[in-house]
Amino acid sequence: MLDRRALNRATLARQLLLDRARLSASEALEHLTGMQAQAPLAPYVGLWSRLEAFRADELAELISSRHAVRGPMMRATLHLVTARDFWRLRPVLQPVLERGFAGSPFNIRGIDPNALLAAGKPLLAERPLTRPELGAALAQSWPDHDPSSLAHAVTYLMPVLQVPPRGLWGRSGAARWVDAETWLGDPPGAAASVEDLALRYLAAFGPATIRDVQTWSGLTGVSAVIDRLHSQLRTFRDESGNELFDLDDAPRPDPATPAPPRFLPEYDNLLLSHRDRARFIPGREPVPLPPGVGARTGTLLVDGVVRAVWTIDRTRAAAILRIQPFDRLTEDAEIADEGTRLLRFVAPDADSHDVQVLAP
Repeated sequence: MLDRRALNRATLARQLLLDRARLSASEALEHLTGMQAQAPLAPYVGLWSRLEAFRADELAELISSRHAVRGPMMRATLHLVTARDFWRLRPVLQPVLERGFAGSPFNIRGIDPNALLAAGKPLLAERPLTRPELGAALAQSWPDHDPSSLAHAVTYLMPVLQVPPRGLWGRSGAARWVDAETWLGDPPGAAASVEDLALRYLAAFGPATIRDVQTWSGLTGVSAVIDRLHSQLRTFRDESGNELFDLDDAPRPDPATPAPPRFLPEYDNLLLSHRDRARFIPGREPVPLPPGVGARTGTLLVDGVVRAVWTIDRTRAAAILRIQPFDRLTEDAEIADEGTRLLRFVAPDADSHDVQVLAP
């Protein structure tokens, strides 16, 4: 049996949040099987919290050089992954994207999807387009259909990517889409299997239930996948009696292992990748999701548990980190030290860095 604290420490270890890892940004992206990137700059803070000596320009260079890409992946949401992982994982996730579009408010009733994708591919191969631009171009062939639905169908159902400067540190840009093969070239090898995807999830997020794997990936039929892998896995029970699966050699630290304060960006996968989030969010509270574009707001882990939300405000000369706790915090010195380091990363040009822990 693994209690809640044991599960907390096991997942924190795999998420590189107990001790910062000596990995490159590319190695970390593959270890984590990508990072949620709907907020374009969120992965920078996510990697800063996980890696020793992480530099923003290291990740920006990976994106600029097309070694890392942002595209729809797990749960049909934007993730930052290595180019190699994009081609490994995207085919496995095709059913997730198809189901995501089918459940969306957009529809292409009366249109042959293959004909639509055949029309969209050369448009996105010629140059990156925003969805409104893509929809307007497609509407020339299907004038009786909603242009937004046409564009969303292509970006859901076809392997596509969002291109820089969006997602580059210190830069901004509209969300422009491009055909993945045009941007990256032909797939370099065979795609992963659904079993590979499940094993990688356990390596980064386990121990976990079948419903956890499904929540993270968006896949259905996970029970049959775990059945096929059963001989390779260890099984446990949580405090509620739910069956948990794990890799035999994955880290499961002593539950008494200290967990230092860690600042997570909005939409960090740590908080979105389990059906039962009680190991990080006590009391079945909803996931705090402060809105933003990344690097300016997020959540704070204290002793491995979400205890506050944070926001960075900039003036011409100062950077202020405001921490809004849900209840009283007693680790003020540790939080202030980690918060000051965060400010120096996010706002190195500021003349002053101030950490303020507000009243609950």
